[in-house]
Amino acid sequence: MVNKHLKIVLYGFLAWLIPFVASLLFYTREGNLTIDIFLFKSIMVVVGSISAAILLISYFKNVNEAYLKEGIIVGVIWFGMNILLDLLVLIPISGMSIADYSTRIGILYLVIPVMSILVGKALANKK
Repeated sequence: MVNKHLKIVLYGFLAWLIPFVASLLFYTREGNLTIDIFLFKSIMVVVGSISAAILLISYFKNVNEAYLKEGIIVGVIWFGMNILLDLLVLIPISGMSIADYSTRIGILYLVIPVMSILVGKALANKK
């Protein structure tokens, strides 16, 4: 089903875009952070988690079977998309090395497949 695949990709993009746009609110035009780095990271985790959760709820409204499988598929795709978009956009802007990115930001994206798989598992257990 094309609609399902398009929805996965669109929602995956939004899962990346929403925190990215929110993060811009905390930087000056010169690229300097306007708040404490630890507060910034906390805010970004909260924004990313809330937006991913809302997108997952919306996605799973139209899933009627194979919940766990859908959770795995969506989680892996969204995780990959977020990493790829960061490699294409965030790393060139920040000048961060791949190693620094992986330990400072990239690892946080593991929240997405964890949440997605757990939603799928919870829905599967409900039946």
